[in-house]
Amino acid sequence: MNLCDLAPEYMHSIAPYQPGKPISELAREIGLDESSIIKLASNENPLGTSPLAMEAMEKALNEVMLYPDGNGFELKNALSEKYVVNSDQIVLGNGSNDVLELAARVFLKPGTSAVFSQHAFAVYPLVTQAAGATGIVVPAKDYGHDIDAMLNAITPETRIVFIANPNNPTGTFLPAPDILRFLEHVPRDVLVILDEAYNEYLPDVSRVDTIKWLDIFPNLLITRTFSKIYGMAGIRIGFGLAHAELSGLMNRIRQPFNVNSIGLAGALAAINDTEFVKRSYALNQAGMLQITTGLRQLGLTYIPSYGNYLSFRVENGKTAAVYQHLLQRGVIVRPVGIYEMPEFLRVTVGLASENNKFLQLLESAVKES
Repeated sequence: MNLCDLAPEYMHSIAPYQPGKPISELAREIGLDESSIIKLASNENPLGTSPLAMEAMEKALNEVMLYPDGNGFELKNALSEKYVVNSDQIVLGNGSNDVLELAARVFLKPGTSAVFSQHAFAVYPLVTQAAGATGIVVPAKDYGHDIDAMLNAITPETRIVFIANPNNPTGTFLPAPDILRFLEHVPRDVLVILDEAYNEYLPDVSRVDTIKWLDIFPNLLITRTFSKIYGMAGIRIGFGLAHAELSGLMNRIRQPFNVNSIGLAGALAAINDTEFVKRSYALNQAGMLQITTGLRQLGLTYIPSYGNYLSFRVENGKTAAVYQHLLQRGVIVRPVGIYEMPEFLRVTVGLASENNKFLQLLESAVKES
């Protein structure tokens, strides 16, 4: 018998996560200079990385021969102060994806289930399948979470409910009262994971201190990341906030040194870079207006977004052609067919010049396809 045949059947059925096409890959494929390519596919910060984080990470390079602090003491203390939680409520991860997987490993196994929405982040079904659990996909409502239907989808075997807010790739957002109502009705033996990777892009009118909810709901896990507005996607560092008993279980199975010393130093500095966060937010607001205005002028519809990305519709089966047209001219966007949205493409908000080039090429793509 082949060794791989001995792996659990549910492992063989997992479709690996497909990230946005890297600039280097496109450059190799079509022979373009990398500097001429614009990547608007992976919701990265077009301003780059927090300057304070860059400075701290450069200094940390002098000690890369040493193992990092496996407990992340200084970063946890800083997060504890910023979010007014105890350090034992914090789980650090190799990106917030790592935190999602830790939660799945703790609570999911064959015979259990997890609930998540149609069009929600692809990692939710991935970590569910990897644990041998059953994924219960709830049909979306206006491309977002149908919170009442998700509540009704919970069974006695359900151990986790995933909620992305804002949701990727659709950009939809659930107001705080809706989530609170949901939490009040969810059985206490079901973990609710509130994935807030794009929280910093929310306008003030929509932002609520959800972390205060941890005192009320011991079955709540909130995940955040330094990959998005702080511009540290390549460093891979995120964190989860939860009841101490829950985070303690996750920390028991967390790999030693799952967060590297460069990431720890960068995140510790980035927390205090409020100026960079403000500039990134302002750039995103202006860029979102620029792109939505351009899409309307082209007669293209889109899903209003609360993140740093936008999903827009290309009708009449032209999605693939438009995507290839943009690729061949050095603009990378993201097809979202894997999210059951075959007529949509997702674009990350870039610099004004990048958004302008995207819109110009999109106009020619729509006309030619």
